[in-house]
Amino acid sequence: MYRPKHFDVEDVERLHALVRQQPFGTMVSQSPEGLVASHMPFVLRPSEGPHGVLFGHVARANRQWEAFDGRAGVIVTFQGPHAYVSPAWMESASNVPTWNYVAVHVYGRPRILDSPSVVRERMEELVGQSEQGRDAPWTTADAPSDFIDGMLRGIVAFDLVIDRIEGKWKLSQNKSDSERRRVIAGLESEGGAAGVDTAREMRRELDAD
Repeated sequence: MYRPKHFDVEDVERLHALVRQQPFGTMVSQSPEGLVASHMPFVLRPSEGPHGVLFGHVARANRQWEAFDGRAGVIVTFQGPHAYVSPAWMESASNVPTWNYVAVHVYGRPRILDSPSVVRERMEELVGQSEQGRDAPWTTADAPSDFIDGMLRGIVAFDLVIDRIEGKWKLSQNKSDSERRRVIAGLESEGGAAGVDTAREMRRELDAD
């Protein structure tokens, strides 16, 4: 990922935090037919491997898993808040339209999990992550056991050992503080969840400088 110094984030804990907050990622790998991508939720296990381990799964009919031999590399991208930035918000006329965003790229080597008990345990962890905060969280115990067993046979689960993790917080840090505040105000005035969330990230970054 292209990461100018203004936007580069190397703090692994901060990168892990984004993955936990936005666990739905895009996994891209090479196949004999060319590049392939799948979209899926992940569970981060931060204390394992050099930079953590991601757990994920794909449908058994999705042939992307056939290259998961523990050696071939993939990239998984996670997207945080993002929004269009209008030059009309800037003080100087010497500005062009741009896009502010937060993103994390994870590089690693997925290995298939063969143990049915491990796969079930990992999937229950994923369900728990997705259901947390609900008044009545759903669990696999709420469905017939033979149904769950059949569903698990229809997936391929894997652990992805993280070899490298990179982050980019492109939030107008290369602009003056006054222009950054004007962008924040512009995003907030237009409303919408994406703009408000991006403005919030911009304010955190500005306060930290």
